[in-house]
Amino acid sequence: MKRPMIVAAGLIAIVASVLALVWTMQRRLMYFPTAAEPRSSDIGTSIEPVTFETADGLRLSGWFVGASGPAPRVTILVFNGNAGNREHRLPLAAAFHRFGLQVLLVDYRGYGGNPGTPTEDGLAADSRAARTYLAGRTDVDASRIVYFGESLGTAVAVRLAVDLPPAALILRSPFTSMSDVGQHHYPILPVRLLLRDRFAAIDQIRRIRVPLLVIAGARDRIVPIEHSRRLYEAAVGPKTLLVLPDADHNDHELLAGDEMIRAVVRFLQPLM
Repeated sequence: MKRPMIVAAGLIAIVASVLALVWTMQRRLMYFPTAAEPRSSDIGTSIEPVTFETADGLRLSGWFVGASGPAPRVTILVFNGNAGNREHRLPLAAAFHRFGLQVLLVDYRGYGGNPGTPTEDGLAADSRAARTYLAGRTDVDASRIVYFGESLGTAVAVRLAVDLPPAALILRSPFTSMSDVGQHHYPILPVRLLLRDRFAAIDQIRRIRVPLLVIAGARDRIVPIEHSRRLYEAAVGPKTLLVLPDADHNDHELLAGDEMIRAVVRFLQPLM
């Protein structure tokens, strides 16, 4: 009897150690910031470095890409996914700019040379600060601010849209909750019990009434298309779904592809 008990105790100790490791390391498995200072490149227009302060005292950096000519009526606030920094979103900003749209690219805390460490509540504070800064600019029409979230940023955008509704909401590769995504990728772990940052967009999307555009890749291996469809189906406001049949999560089609950009411009036409 002693040997089976010793083996069982050893297995329990191993499992407990693994779970403890997952609990302490989980944010390193969720956030992949490029902490280095991003470098701008030539995108055919000027890029204005900007800074703004969060409610908890962090000063964050971003880039404002303005439109030339008469004052534009639409400005897109971009919320990044969980990797890289704003430098990697310059092609997206350039594509929007070609259609006369203004863009604010921002980095969360811990990304792009910014201070702090990313958490769900921290990213929420960052998004609110970015929106407040943008609405205070004299060259921005606060009634025509649009949120564009990609991947992790879709949950950030949804949470902000509940409290500070945009003129429209665009979600690229959205998911239902981080618990669902984590369980999909780590099916043998009790993800729902261990997760600290849950990003439960599925619980918040029903409270949003602004026009919604959901963009998803049918071959997405990070956020399965079923997750994006479920979030779309849960939305109760006016909504549009674009599925790119051959696109994976990080393919160009979902980063700044022509079909996606044209769909966004069509969607925003009533505001332009």
